[in-house]
Amino acid sequence: MKKLSFTFLVLILLLVITACAQEQSEEQKTEASTVENNTNILGDYEELSITFSHNQPIGSPEDVGAEAFKSYVEEKSGGKITVDIFPASQLGSLREQVESTQIGEINITMQPASVITPFVDDIKIVDLPYLLPTETEKMYQVLDGEVGQEILGTLEQGGFKGLGYWPGGYKLISTKDAEIHSPSDLEGLKIRVMESPLLISQYEAWGASAIPMAYAEVYNGLQQGIVDGQENPLQTIYLNNYHEVQGFVMDTKHGAMTYILMANQSWFEGLSEDTQKLILEAEEHGRTEARNNLVATEEEYRQNIIDSGTVYYELTDEEIAVFKNVSEATYSELYGAGNQPELLEKFKQVINELN
Repeated sequence: MKKLSFTFLVLILLLVITACAQEQSEEQKTEASTVENNTNILGDYEELSITFSHNQPIGSPEDVGAEAFKSYVEEKSGGKITVDIFPASQLGSLREQVESTQIGEINITMQPASVITPFVDDIKIVDLPYLLPTETEKMYQVLDGEVGQEILGTLEQGGFKGLGYWPGGYKLISTKDAEIHSPSDLEGLKIRVMESPLLISQYEAWGASAIPMAYAEVYNGLQQGIVDGQENPLQTIYLNNYHEVQGFVMDTKHGAMTYILMANQSWFEGLSEDTQKLILEAEEHGRTEARNNLVATEEEYRQNIIDSGTVYYELTDEEIAVFKNVSEATYSELYGAGNQPELLEKFKQVINELN
C-alpha cells in the first residue's frame, strides 16, 4: 500500500514538472514571436533626428500636415526617429530655407514652387497661370500622377529629393482700392510677388508692376502702401490678416499655391531603405492630412474675410477667359527652355484627358 502511494505521488510530481516545462516553453515561444513581430513593425531604422522647416503659421493646413508627418514617423519607428518641426520661417526666409536644405543644414523643407524656381527652373510649370485644373481633385490627379512625379524628379538637378506636392489652395489677388475684373484693371498697380521670374513676367503681361518682396514683409508693405496688392491663397490672406489692410479680394482662379515637400538629396539617399520608405509613407500621410484640413477650413476663412467688410468678388467665366487668353500667349516664353515645351505638352495632354 505504501509502495502504491509513493508511486502515485511520483507520477503526480512528474506530471506537474512536465506541465510547467510545457508552459515555460510556450511563454518563450510567445516572447520570441512578439520580438519578431515588433522587429517587423519597426523595421531597420537608425537613430535619427530630422529637421523639418516651413514658413506657414502654427495651426495652418501645412503645419497640421507637418505634425501628422512627425507623429507618423515617430510612432512607426518606435521613437528611434524623431522630427523637429520649425514653422513660421523660424529657420530663415523662404529662400534661405531652400538654400539650407540644398547644403544639408535642413533635412526636409516645405516651400512654394515659386521659391524653388531659381534653383530648379523646370519646377515653375506648376505656376503657369491658368494651366492647372480649377477643380481640386483633378489638380491633385495631375500633380500626384506620372507627369507630376516627372516634374518632381527634376528637383534632383538642384540637389533635392522631391517628396510630394502639398496644398496651399488656389491663389487670389487682393488690392487696397481697386476691384479687378480684367488685366486692364491692374495697369499701374504695384503687386507684391514672390522672388520668381515667372510671377514677375505674369503680372507684367497683365499690365501691373510686379514687386518681389519677402514673405515676412508683406503685411507692412500693404499697410504702408509700398505695394497696392498681392497674390496668395485664401488661408494665407486670412491667417496673416492681409484682408485688414486690403479693400478687395478677387477669386481669379489663375493658379494654385503649390507647396513642395523636399529633402536634401544626399542626406535622403544616405538613409537606410526602411527609413526612406518610412519617410515616403509619412509624406503621403501628412499630405493627406494637410489637404483635408484645407478643405475643412477654407469656407470659414472666406466667410470671416467677407464678415470683416472686405469686398470678396469671384470673376465671371467671361472675365476669366480674358485673363486666360492673355496668359496662354506667354507660355512659350515663360516655359520654353530645354525640354520644357515637351513637359508642358505632357501636362496639357493629361489635363485635357481629365476634362
